[in-house]
Amino acid sequence: MTDRPVDLDKHRGMAAQKATDLRRTLADVEVHVRELRERETEVEHRMMTVPAASWPEAAVKARHLLNLYVASLPAEDTRHRTLVAALLDDFVRLSGKA
Repeated sequence: MTDRPVDLDKHRGMAAQKATDLRRTLADVEVHVRELRERETEVEHRMMTVPAASWPEAAVKARHLLNLYVASLPAEDTRHRTLVAALLDDFVRLSGKA
C-alpha cells in the first residue's frame, strides 16, 4: 500500500479516456456558460436600472440589444442583418472611433 494516488486514466482504454476527457470538458463548458449567463444577467440589470449618462453609453445599450435581436433572426433574414450591421457601423463612425 502506498500514499500516492493511482492515476486511473492510465489503466483505461483509449475510448474510455476520450469519453472521460469529453465529460470533463463538457462539465467545464457548462460551468462557464452558467457563469456567463449570470454575468450577462447582472449587466442587463444594470443597463435597465442605471440611465445612460451620455450618447456613447446609450449606444452601448443599443448595441447590446441589437446584437440580441440579430442572434434571434433566422439565417436567411439577410436584409435585417445588413440593416443592423449598417447601424452598428454608424455607431462606430459617429463615435469617432473609425
